[in-house]
Amino acid sequence: MRTVNANGIDLNVTEIGHGPPLVMLHGLLIGNIATWYFTCARALAGRHRVVLYDLRGHGRSARPTEGYDVSTMADDLAALAEALELESFDLVGHSWGGLIALDYARRYARVRRLATVEAPLAISESDALWSILSLDSEEMATELLAALPETLRRDFDPQRRRGRLRLEALAALAGETSLLDDLAERRPPTDEALGAIRCPVLSVYGAHSPCLGSADRLARALPAVRTVTLDGGHFLPLEAPEALGKVLMEFFDG
Repeated sequence: MRTVNANGIDLNVTEIGHGPPLVMLHGLLIGNIATWYFTCARALAGRHRVVLYDLRGHGRSARPTEGYDVSTMADDLAALAEALELESFDLVGHSWGGLIALDYARRYARVRRLATVEAPLAISESDALWSILSLDSEEMATELLAALPETLRRDFDPQRRRGRLRLEALAALAGETSLLDDLAERRPPTDEALGAIRCPVLSVYGAHSPCLGSADRLARALPAVRTVTLDGGHFLPLEAPEALGKVLMEFFDG
């Protein structure tokens, strides 16, 4: 791992593998580099230079007080691509990372192929998780443990040191940054904005996900999109890593 200054902040970056570059973005709040590193990234690294980084305010990246909207985070990616000299690359994003990936792909011509995993295009699809941040620490822990799949609950168990640290980091994001205000002001991308994306697109959703309705929205806005539904919920990288990895490898290596 190393630190790369991009868009005025220090981002925690790691790279694995060799070949055409592939950038993988994790989701907001719950995610970090580990979302992909311990699930699909190492398989993809067999044929790709896989670039992973913690979004601003997450993991070991810096936690600035503002800039948690999709547009600013897409600018972070643009600056990082410049710093790493990525002239063109494949891109995949999970959840909020999928929204960042969509915004970046419509604004920049560097993306060869784009895959979104559980991108919550409708505001209502993500409200339940975002609202947890407005709770106090004890309530936040209770709600998170109830909402997360078993594979993630240990990471936020307040009885464990790691869980307490993760909850403290979430509380800091909520209380010390503009994240909650940025989320309250968020607007879904328009069909016109989505239609500006010119690269091949793969759209992946879980069959039991609250975001499943966004699959139809993407299909309408991007007629050439390839849509795949996997058995699982919102946290597909952890719930169905083998199935998701296979779909991603077929798309990026096909």
